[in-house]
Amino acid sequence: MSPVLSRLDSPELRASIYQFTVYLPGGVASVFLGIWLSEHGIPADQIGVINALPTLGLLMLNMIVGRVADKADDWRSALIVLSIASALAPLPLYFVSEFWGILLVWALCATSNGLVAPVIDAATVRMTRRNGTDFGVIRAWATVGYIVGAGGLGMLLNTLGSGAFVTLYVAMVAARAFLAFLLPRFRAPAQKVTLAEPVAAGPVPSSRLRDALQPWFVLPLLAFALVNSSNSIIGSFGALLWHENGIPSYFLGPLLGFAAVGEAILMFAWRRFGGRVTARNMILVGAIAGLIRFTIMAFNPPVEVLFMTQFLHAFSFGMGYFGVVHFIANWTNEANAAEAQGFANMLNMAMAMLALIAFGVLVEHFGSHAFFFSTVTSLLAVGCVLLSLKLRPPKALLS
Repeated sequence: MSPVLSRLDSPELRASIYQFTVYLPGGVASVFLGIWLSEHGIPADQIGVINALPTLGLLMLNMIVGRVADKADDWRSALIVLSIASALAPLPLYFVSEFWGILLVWALCATSNGLVAPVIDAATVRMTRRNGTDFGVIRAWATVGYIVGAGGLGMLLNTLGSGAFVTLYVAMVAARAFLAFLLPRFRAPAQKVTLAEPVAAGPVPSSRLRDALQPWFVLPLLAFALVNSSNSIIGSFGALLWHENGIPSYFLGPLLGFAAVGEAILMFAWRRFGGRVTARNMILVGAIAGLIRFTIMAFNPPVEVLFMTQFLHAFSFGMGYFGVVHFIANWTNEANAAEAQGFANMLNMAMAMLALIAFGVLVEHFGSHAFFFSTVTSLLAVGCVLLSLKLRPPKALLS
């Protein structure tokens, strides 16, 4: 096989191609959904409920799906099933136009869509650690996909209007379902025991997730969930709030996409400097960045400043997320990788659900000043990480 074909057939490349599609639907929804709902006569508090309800489904399903994926022959099969389900879920959006219909259908869409990311990330980080390749570069392509969805396709809002939302969303999830069949196998082949290679003696790490759920382990995951709940607020309310505050519509997609540009730069460059920072310190940096970012947003700054605060997403999400992924990988094993990532995602969904409902009410009364809610959650996140470090210092770099 030629070197070019060999590279094209590498599991890392095939995982990268799929990662590119993971957040494409979310990128489209972050620009279009809020305005689409508003034009259907849905008020801000009900928009908060529509965005929050799917998190209830994810709360119930994340760890179950992760456990099933861990027990499967390979994570690939679970990803194919999830991708097909998420491609079928949005089709009824063509036939609903009132609150309850939209609420139920979007709950199915966002729930099936949200189950994909923790499984592909858990599978990819294990594969790259085994192969000695760069998880950051592969995961960065998911961010590039979000940039294309929000910053690229989002610019169509100005020409096609919010009525194009459903068709664009359906196209993105259908493309992901098709590309799921190109995914590689992620697990290492089972080793055959021979007389020449006896099984190594020594303790075997526990495969039970509940053994790891100590306060020092849960607190950093909770910290990231608190910060990331405000990232969810931006995805659900940012475009709508900026639009109502007079930001021209042609800036909305680029503003959301610019946040992901910073994230992508950090992820592509991660291998050069990421090994010098412990996992919990990454989460701490993310919390501090969130504190700065969302406090500035509370003052309804001009669009030039909004671009600067959006760039802080590289740290409030990107660095914090990397910290969580490496923290989980260091303190769990392959037998419960997706389940552990699902537990972290469950915390994310719980905090996001509470934040979206609360923010939907606050924004009705306080407008952009509602972002002070995110100031409080970021401060709580800083405290969670510091307490975890006090309870159990890092065992090694990246933990």
